Amino acid sequence: MQMRFRDAVASGTVTQTFRRWKRPQVLPGRTYRTAAGRIVVDAIDVVDPTRITAADARRAGFETRAALLAELRGTDDMPTYRIRFHAADGPDPRAELAAGNTLDASEVEAIRTRLGRLDRASSHGPWTIDVLRAIAARPATRAADLAASFGRETQPFKLDVRKLKNLGLTLSLEVGYRLSPRGEAYLTAIDA
Repeated sequence: MQMRFRDAVASGTVTQTFRRWKRPQVLPGRTYRTAAGRIVVDAIDVVDPTRITAADARRAGFETRAALLAELRGTDDMPTYRIRFHAADGPDPRAELAAGNTLDASEVEAIRTRLGRLDRASSHGPWTIDVLRAIAARPATRAADLAASFGRETQPFKLDVRKLKNLGLTLSLEVGYRLSPRGEAYLTAIDA
């Protein structure tokens, strides 16, 4: 869900989207983070693209059926899914987690364990602490510039930073990132 639909999703004007996927990528009842905000999937079904109506297109945020179809990615042989959803209520749990600026010993150890798992699962070796320290030293630096400083491609680097954000350790800015209060508290704790 693109950022341009954020207000329409929040107001309930946009309540569905269409995707071409080899297999479903979402499940009913689950909450997902999108560029347009957090949504809860109500239903997903396969549809024949020729049967998508102008009303369907408007509920997906498009002025016309043709505009919606023009933006469908993937090939015509892939199934087309209609995903019905509503905006999730309440604040993003990551934001609440990130706001915490004090950590007890068990929280520090839990974060250390999670970061260790990310490091072990990485194809490019341990990275979590180095990336946290780079973000602390260079807040609001473009992701591409940070990635280049590690000799990495931008998109995989951004996916890794998103993993840190999911742990409440970083915050996304309009350009780049910064450590969250929780991220700052974690680095302070491990440096003590």
